[in-house]
Amino acid sequence: MIDLDSLSWLLLALGALIVGLSKTALPGAATLAVAIFAATMPARESTAALLILLLVGDLFAVWMYRHDVDWATLRRLVPAVLVGLLVGVVFLGLSSDAVVRRVIGGILLALLAFTLWRRRSRTDATELGRTAAYGYGWLGGFTTMVANAGGPVMSMYLLAMRLPVKAFLGTTAYFFFAVNLAKLPFQVGLGLLTLEVLTIAAVLVPLVVVAAFAGRWLATRISQRMFDRLVLVLTAVGAVNLLV
Repeated sequence: MIDLDSLSWLLLALGALIVGLSKTALPGAATLAVAIFAATMPARESTAALLILLLVGDLFAVWMYRHDVDWATLRRLVPAVLVGLLVGVVFLGLSSDAVVRRVIGGILLALLAFTLWRRRSRTDATELGRTAAYGYGWLGGFTTMVANAGGPVMSMYLLAMRLPVKAFLGTTAYFFFAVNLAKLPFQVGLGLLTLEVLTIAAVLVPLVVVAAFAGRWLATRISQRMFDRLVLVLTAVGAVNLLV
């Protein structure tokens, strides 16, 4: 049984609000929710509860940004993402929670450093070609499977592609809706998505919805420069949280 006191519920509520905002305004912020859920619930079961909330957020994001999608970018990522998901399933079944968190945190910090270097040198992912799409796609599939932490990885790739704010959010929305839906059978197969976990997630769903609408309002008022900076900062904070 998962025993949650009042403080635990408050923390989970905060995590649910972050999920909603991350889906419609602040990509990468969901990594903070990963850390909150893992600290409040058993780490492996927390990934299943968070997955349900992420899917709810995905539905609203897909609806809100249905006209702002870069389909060519998504098609380039699909093959590598599928490979990353399968590798993630094996890794999740064999590794401890501590190992999973540290591996993901280390990957995110390395990608952040690489992205900052590339932006300083004024190159972008289109110049790196299929190699970049495969590398980021593989890591995105792997990290989202093992820790629901694929958001920052894909944020680094889409930042490199220099997509406008709405195209960034729309492409991210469709990508993660498809990926998170594909993860459901694996969570059930691993015995992590139980009735108790579903009940906890159901209680938190309204907060995701409220935050998703608030995020939509925020996204229409944020500049491209500020948006890029927030994505980078949130990625760094999320990576450190996973390492600590």
